[in-house]
Amino acid sequence: MSGRLDAMLEWVAKGTAAFEAEVHWATDSSLIRPSGLPGWSRAHVVAHVARNADALLNLLNWARTGVETPMYASPDQRAGEIEEGARRPAGELRVDLLQANGRLAGELAALPDACWEATVRTARGREVPVWEVPWMRVREVWVHAVDLDTGTSFDDVPPEVCAALVDDVAAGFRARTDFAPVELRAEGGGRTWLLGMPGTAETTSVTGDLPSLAAYATGRPVPGPLYAAGSGSVPKLPAWL
Repeated sequence: MSGRLDAMLEWVAKGTAAFEAEVHWATDSSLIRPSGLPGWSRAHVVAHVARNADALLNLLNWARTGVETPMYASPDQRAGEIEEGARRPAGELRVDLLQANGRLAGELAALPDACWEATVRTARGREVPVWEVPWMRVREVWVHAVDLDTGTSFDDVPPEVCAALVDDVAAGFRARTDFAPVELRAEGGGRTWLLGMPGTAETTSVTGDLPSLAAYATGRPVPGPLYAAGSGSVPKLPAWL
């Protein structure tokens, strides 16, 4: 557990630094530009990442105290706080992000060892051990650094994080029967993943480099070419999260 947890905490730190670097020089005019997420500006993405830090901090407090503390009081509260944050001037939003990141980092570092096995509940109602919280933050900071659409792509995401993201998507899609299965193959004889339930339809094999497979699996812009087996096109996948 400790080795995996240490790796996750390192990925959180690197991803947080990458996200903050993308926001460092942001201006009011740049933040109101559209992000890679439909209907959200870049400011919405920054506000969301800041509030997600506080939401995950709630789960760590839950593990530490034993007092049930949901990530968000309600979906409306979550949406309202993001909208409020997105209207802030760039300087204020940047400070808010840094402070939220600092609060989360401090609690991640200080959480007693005995608390990491506590069970908490995500905003989607899934019960998880609290040691999954660092991975939840890894997803947020790295994927949303791409969503800012300010230059970061999956080519900038560490290979081990790309692989873990595809692992995550494959696990979430394992029992899905609403799309034809897709087998992902990393170039060079690397790993393979199956998205969807085998036997429900013909499986399509898609090959590419690891960053491109991770981008494809998570529904983000693909930095490199993908190749479907035969002469077919690369299938469209359902939404990941």
